[in-house]
Amino acid sequence: MSERRPSRKLSPSTLRVGRRYRANRLNGPYDAIVIGSGIGGLASAACLAKAGKKVLVLEQHYTAGGYTHSYARNGYEWDVGVHYIGDMGSPNTLGRKLFDYITDGRLQWAPMDEEYDRLYLGERVVGLRAGKEGLRQSLLEAFPREGEAIDEYLALLSKMADGMRWYTLSKLMPAPLAPLIGKGLQHLVPDDFNRSTHEVLRGITDNDALIGAITGQWGDYGAPPRQSSFLMHALVAKHYLYGGYYPVGGASEIAKSIIPVIQTTGGEVFTYADVTEILIEKGKAVGVRVADGEEIRARRVISDAGVLNTFEKLLPQEAAARCGYPGKRENVTPSAAHLGLYIGLKGTPEELGLPKTNFWVYPSPNHDTNVARFFDDPQAPFPIVYISFPSAKDPDYQNRWPGTSTIEIVAPTRYELFERWQDTTWGKRGEDYEALKEQLTERLLETLYDKLPQLRGKIDYIETSTPLSTSWFCRYSRGELYGLDHTPARFAQTWLRPKTAIPGLYLTGQDVLTCGVVGAMIGGFMTMLAIEGWRGMPLAKRIFVDRGRVAPQPDHLAGAA
Repeated sequence: MSERRPSRKLSPSTLRVGRRYRANRLNGPYDAIVIGSGIGGLASAACLAKAGKKVLVLEQHYTAGGYTHSYARNGYEWDVGVHYIGDMGSPNTLGRKLFDYITDGRLQWAPMDEEYDRLYLGERVVGLRAGKEGLRQSLLEAFPREGEAIDEYLALLSKMADGMRWYTLSKLMPAPLAPLIGKGLQHLVPDDFNRSTHEVLRGITDNDALIGAITGQWGDYGAPPRQSSFLMHALVAKHYLYGGYYPVGGASEIAKSIIPVIQTTGGEVFTYADVTEILIEKGKAVGVRVADGEEIRARRVISDAGVLNTFEKLLPQEAAARCGYPGKRENVTPSAAHLGLYIGLKGTPEELGLPKTNFWVYPSPNHDTNVARFFDDPQAPFPIVYISFPSAKDPDYQNRWPGTSTIEIVAPTRYELFERWQDTTWGKRGEDYEALKEQLTERLLETLYDKLPQLRGKIDYIETSTPLSTSWFCRYSRGELYGLDHTPARFAQTWLRPKTAIPGLYLTGQDVLTCGVVGAMIGGFMTMLAIEGWRGMPLAKRIFVDRGRVAPQPDHLAGAA
């Protein structure tokens, strides 16, 4: 079967979650307004609803869910970010407890294969298997002489998780105590807590290939070993220690399961509700203005739009300046931009030989070198190509889309390659833009065919997203995927917390704590605690007291349409 490309005029998605905004549908007064319906915004709203609050969530997109939404086209369905989530196999894990809480237990999870991630590091292949012993054996099989280093690394992961508890709690302390808290953290967390990943691992082993394998999931947070904080690496590695899971029914089930909880207290989640400004009166946040000019007021405004959007686009400049944002901005940078391929095929995953395993394809184990070479020369090999098989992971997929399969491919790119089209309209960017997309698409498809040659000639539908797609649908101006970059400098910023210096204004989502669905979701729970204070503690006890541990565990989120 020949490959069929989409027509220029793409039909809209058939998967829409949330209620379309109309000013006459507002039913205030509201206790809080949430800007954005990503998992952080939805979690904040659901937790506040559990505390008896009436919350309004405003989403500018046609569907709710942010990076957790799904879309369908031409008889196929893809997720745009929830490629797999860890720690969902037991009802007693922290992430699972919170998911069950904000969905009233509606969301179900399906396990991936035991070998949930497969790393292609040049000519070397390393399969990561579920379980602590599974991971240990996976690394030992590839590096039989590195047992001591591997054991030291696994022990360090546990130490980092314990340190993360104190780091998380520090986000809820009063801002004036931040300098004191920062000094205290130095004594409470491991020495390696916020050094670069490469620096920490070089202290364990001088085997660069082993370091490349250990850091083979760096695409889960978008920063290679010399750039990333070891804190971020350790959280992701620990999060997937017991394998990967996928929501039954697809990623859109996440928002579908949370919204009824928000509605129990009279709240609502509106789509096509484009917030253009946060209203500030007498130095306080008092509500928002939407694109139709309607002003909606509430005592509290919660932004899930990202730190950069919040302070640079939604707040009046004088309000951002009064809280010292311009100086703080110098210490954080946007995360990487990316390409996404969304592929549809006739035939079931079994017929096509599609696994429940993610593929990570690298030109070599030297990730930082690969990235530098690619950013210097876009024609160089992609430093990472991630291949995912959502129709194989979801046991309900064939009930919705019988006899079909889907594949998603994600790879990093430079925003500058697409910058000259940034002021054009999605779907109408011109022939030069389409030609560039076609070239990049063919390169990524060759990577797919190299690993699964039986798929050549069998693609029925394909669609490619660029950083401009991310900017158009998710409002990240540089097409960034993970919000703020996960560098040591980012994790040293004490002002990245739920409660801002502007009374009545709160932040939530991945910029509060870490990227990933579970990291952003726990950020949403922290926002509720920052608002409710001691009144929220009974909720915290119900969810997170698990043998005395309180710690966020982020997960993979690697694509946006």
